[in-house]
Amino acid sequence: MTAQQYPVRELVASRRPHRKDAARNYDALLAAAREAFAEHGAEASLEDIAKRAGVGIGTLYRNFPSRRELFESVYADEVNELVRVAEEVAEREPWEALTSWLTRFTDYMVTKRAVREALDDESEIFDACRESMYAAGGPLFVRAQEAGVARRDMDFGDLLRMVAGITATVFVDEAQRDRVLGIALDGVRVRA
Repeated sequence: MTAQQYPVRELVASRRPHRKDAARNYDALLAAAREAFAEHGAEASLEDIAKRAGVGIGTLYRNFPSRRELFESVYADEVNELVRVAEEVAEREPWEALTSWLTRFTDYMVTKRAVREALDDESEIFDACRESMYAAGGPLFVRAQEAGVARRDMDFGDLLRMVAGITATVFVDEAQRDRVLGIALDGVRVRA
């Protein structure tokens, strides 16, 4: 599957305005919402999101007529970023490519938790995002396995669940989270 075929990219692209100023506001709203969801979860204030983005609440509602559409767009945008990172790191050494992608995946998990609180599991966005994420990150893991630097007795789903479990834990700071993630990934890495 090529990058242009990812259904999640189409979702965000279809909602993004074409005018430069409107597109800039749209992007600012997504970034502000991502920050607000990371800090306050699903209960983040729409007024706060608009203020962070430097726009009025009317601009937020023009772009995202419902809270659900905002959550879905932020979630899809996060997955698009995971796809972009996978493409960006694909030519690196297999272990470095995989761990670079997983580092971005840990940031994605913060947003995912907030979105999952707000949307039911029946939302079509979850299936589309999962497919895109697996199509982007899965080959990085397989490549690391084929290069002999990642365990072969696990699959990509196992790896994502392990990392997701780590990100669900409360840490003192990001440095501690990254240290714990590094320890876990040492258990995945195969050394000569």
